[in-house]
Amino acid sequence: MKRKVIIDCDPGIDDSLALMLALSSLEIKVLGITIVCGNAPLQLGFANAKKVLRHMNRLDVPIYLGADKPLQKPFCDALDTHGSDGLGESYLEEVAGYEQNIDAVSFLCETLTKEACSIIALGPLTNLAHLIQQNAAAFANIEQLVSMGGSYKAHGNCSPVAEYNYW
Repeated sequence: MKRKVIIDCDPGIDDSLALMLALSSLEIKVLGITIVCGNAPLQLGFANAKKVLRHMNRLDVPIYLGADKPLQKPFCDALDTHGSDGLGESYLEEVAGYEQNIDAVSFLCETLTKEACSIIALGPLTNLAHLIQQNAAAFANIEQLVSMGGSYKAHGNCSPVAEYNYW
């Protein structure tokens, strides 16, 4: 049986490649994608996720918009690394439409209230922080949480001591 997952991400180059891998995996079923501001501003991350889904012929996977700013610090994107389009200056054609009726945190609450599933968090954890604030019981129903962030025996990529997603 495939593990059910929700991917919470800020689609720049790295998250877009991870989405492609996840969508190709025979071991997991992607229930939805939630977008958070991070490598790219929220709307650009949303546009990039749609481009990845079209490329993978998976426009059946829903995308939900989440936090457009961090909880504590002013928003600072990483487009200096990921290019002005967030995808390394690929300038792939835009994908129209795809708006959902609910936001990312509402989708997380609804899904996790119905069933346990795993979260793969590839960007800043702001959407998950909002989930804890709004519905701790739903957050507790996360089967497994996998987060991409941090550094070991190396300098951070956002400051001398901080990696971007955890900064």
